[in-house]
Amino acid sequence: MTSGTEDLCDIVESHTLYKSEGYNLFMKKIIVGSHNPVKLETTKEAFGIVFAGIPLEFETCNVPSGVSDQPIGADETRIGAKNRTDACKKEYPQADFFVGLEGGLEKVGDEYWAFAWMCVQNNDGRCGFGRTGAFLLPSKVSELIDRGMELGSATDIVFGGTNMKQKGGTIGALTNDTITRKDFYRDALIFALIPFIRAELY
Repeated sequence: MTSGTEDLCDIVESHTLYKSEGYNLFMKKIIVGSHNPVKLETTKEAFGIVFAGIPLEFETCNVPSGVSDQPIGADETRIGAKNRTDACKKEYPQADFFVGLEGGLEKVGDEYWAFAWMCVQNNDGRCGFGRTGAFLLPSKVSELIDRGMELGSATDIVFGGTNMKQKGGTIGALTNDTITRKDFYRDALIFALIPFIRAELY
């Protein structure tokens, strides 16, 4: 993977929301540790809820997770999310927040369960974490994962899609988009923002 930011990081947009109260109204710059549009949209939605009324600028940066392409277990997945925030902070130390969203799997007996960890780090190095719920993968998807395939690729094969991890994701395919990958991640990312919402308690 190349280093530097020339072709890794994209300024997405300056996004201003007009609702509410609480924080100072200075622009907040948020770096998302992935070019995946679902992760960007999740971050925009979660931060827009928490920082309603504050100007927000989002930028994506294709940074390494430092873990396997398909993390297995809560620890590896959580570390991957944190590593992404560290890498974003190294590239953009002047930003306000750095976001890592990492999907993972847990094997229970012969079954795989899918979940994700979120990490938000501010420019002082304070971190917040949140985790999604988990859902059971179909046996056909699990069989492909056992052969060494990532969840996104296995989902494309079983459901006949293309790059579904950048759309509704596996959860979208299983629920007919009643819950999309963005929906699945959003509340967990808000959980990761709790230490910044109620800083006096953390």
